[in-house]
Amino acid sequence: MSELITIKLPNDMHVHFREGNLLDFAVNATAEHFHHAVAMPNLIDPVTTYKKALKYYEQIQTVSNHSHFKPLVTMYLTGDIKEIDISQGSSDSRIIGVKLYPAGVTTNSSNGVSNIQDCYKIFEWMEKYDLPLLVHGEVNNPETDIFDREKLFIDELMLITQNFPELRVIFEHISTKDAVDFVKDSADLVAATITPQHMVLNRNDLLSGGLKPHHYCLPVVKREIHRKAIAEAAFSGNRKFFLGTDSAPHYKNQKQSSCGCAGIFSASTALVIYLDAFDKAGALEKFEDFCVNNSSHFYKLAKTDKQITFKKEIFEVQSSYAVGDQEIIPFMANQKISWSIAKEL
Repeated sequence: MSELITIKLPNDMHVHFREGNLLDFAVNATAEHFHHAVAMPNLIDPVTTYKKALKYYEQIQTVSNHSHFKPLVTMYLTGDIKEIDISQGSSDSRIIGVKLYPAGVTTNSSNGVSNIQDCYKIFEWMEKYDLPLLVHGEVNNPETDIFDREKLFIDELMLITQNFPELRVIFEHISTKDAVDFVKDSADLVAATITPQHMVLNRNDLLSGGLKPHHYCLPVVKREIHRKAIAEAAFSGNRKFFLGTDSAPHYKNQKQSSCGCAGIFSASTALVIYLDAFDKAGALEKFEDFCVNNSSHFYKLAKTDKQITFKKEIFEVQSSYAVGDQEIIPFMANQKISWSIAKEL
């Protein structure tokens, strides 16, 4: 008899829907199998105000083909954000938080923060109105080794959590054992998202035997000791760690170029990749906590009664997706996974 696992529809607490021609494709790749998804605000014209966040929300809703899907949007932190934006955002269930990008650390982050302490007044407002802070945690000093940028950012993050103890803080797409330990040791209002790539890849998978452009993301994948610590945090059931794919589509020619873009498109494959990892670790009983319960608890989100069923049978990831006359290469293209999505109930 085939092995089946049924859980409530998961939440993806970190995803990039992009804009323009990519928006419809990216939204529906996630919406098909997720209940909530948190859309990042680093567009070409970043989502820096409450009004812009609502406009982006409406764009996402307009293209979504799935009535069960409940998107959530974020505002992009700049020194110009106003208290009224924080106040209005906190009272609107469509707005989930404010995203901090140190300037220049990733795609469309040039408008990000150069000196985090300049934003302390904004953090006071966020703490006052209970609007979470989502953090891309890497220092932006170009002289700092790229493999050390997350670890060194923890000192900055520690200052934020110490100075604003009632502020909910999410350390996004953690990639180091140092980040895992920091989150574990911090107060209950500090949490982290974990991507499929940081759970299953180490830097050999990126660099050994030739550069793999479709394994390149930021933060870059690290040594095996870090991959193992991240996976174990997910498998543990600890409420502070939850699913956030960081699915970030770029066209094939943008990835396979002389200066390839950072970002891995995983929306179509992430759930079975996560599940396969939980299965191999003997942690299937913790899978729904990671996918649904932990993020719902931290973000105070209502769960859906709608379910998704997985079947233990081989699923081969397709080689690419067509978007207009361009291609998107999914994470683990052409590889075989031991689980497939069977149905939704």
